[in-house]
Amino acid sequence: MSKLEELIERLCPNGVEYKKLESCLKYEQPTKYIVKSTKYDDSYDIPVLTAGQTFILGYTNETNGIYIASKKEPTIIFDDFTTGFHWVDFGFKVKSSAMKILRPINENVNFRYIYYAMSCIKFEPGTHTRHWISIYSQLTVPVPPLEVQCEIVRILDDFTELSAELKARQKQYEYYRNEILKFENEDVEYKSLDEIATDMYRGAGIKRDEVTEDGIDCVRYGEIYTSYNITFDNCISHTDINKIKSKKYFEYGDVLFAITGESVEEIGKSIVYLGQNKCLAGGDIVVMKHKQNPKYLAYVLSTTNAQMQKSKGKVKSKVVHSSVPALKEIVIPIPTLDKQEKIANILEKFYELTNNISEGLPAEIEARQKQYEYYRDKLLTFKELKEEN
Repeated sequence: MSKLEELIERLCPNGVEYKKLESCLKYEQPTKYIVKSTKYDDSYDIPVLTAGQTFILGYTNETNGIYIASKKEPTIIFDDFTTGFHWVDFGFKVKSSAMKILRPINENVNFRYIYYAMSCIKFEPGTHTRHWISIYSQLTVPVPPLEVQCEIVRILDDFTELSAELKARQKQYEYYRNEILKFENEDVEYKSLDEIATDMYRGAGIKRDEVTEDGIDCVRYGEIYTSYNITFDNCISHTDINKIKSKKYFEYGDVLFAITGESVEEIGKSIVYLGQNKCLAGGDIVVMKHKQNPKYLAYVLSTTNAQMQKSKGKVKSKVVHSSVPALKEIVIPIPTLDKQEKIANILEKFYELTNNISEGLPAEIEARQKQYEYYRDKLLTFKELKEEN
């Protein structure tokens, strides 16, 4: 029997009381903490929080009127726009008043436990509530004895720390890759993709019902986002070449760009083919042929700087588009081929070390998140204690 099971059997064998969030938390409207400056800079120290998906809008040097939160006295930010919430243990200013600052009411409630319990509350897709007092605060969460709460927090914090470690490892690789490809204090020529491409053309549509188990290898644009790392040597899809009217091929070393997507931040994601077959490129893919080191291009085109150029001028909507002319304008450093090979070999080893755990670090992070959500929901599901007549 685990420690948690022993505590539940001893302290609440018949169930636990469910309480409204308003009886566990008090709230404050963040009006007096609103930042006045509109100038944000990553070199400043004070985060500016806003409602919506972004959350941290930027950083300010405006020191007056900071909400003081810390590891010892954290807060929960409830977002009126997304019905989401965030655990905040650092001082901040706010841009939007469409949020509430939440704090615990009494010592019988573990604040971190309530945060985890709130994470289990499910809303129907499209639900939008602007009222903490009348709607969200009236929802109930199970509140077991304090010892049980603390043990659940310990277990879930362990999951959270492991996920944070995996994400930090990914960030470490990204930082190292970006730094090594800056070429600071080095005499390196910068060229546009238009200058280094020997050919650049769009693929042709391969419909979903034209994908087969056998046949010629092919890549559809959505797979670039979901199914491939920055290099690949095998295609996951195939098609009947006789049914494809317009055939657009790619071969070893070619760069493939996805020019349609759902995110400005990821539009134009590129992958490089290192296999030996002649394959078909689907619609909304741009193929770039070149005479550079293909692995080097894979890494340099995945840097933060390259992605900023891919995203430049794009407007967020349901579908985001790029184009061949836009991709041709991207400028990247082009050292000698010998230097490209050395850099590619270094980054390949580091990428393998930090990203390839089982099927890859992103997959590991996703799997760990699903595991965390499963155990969180399981740990926070209690039989409700019924009042005796």
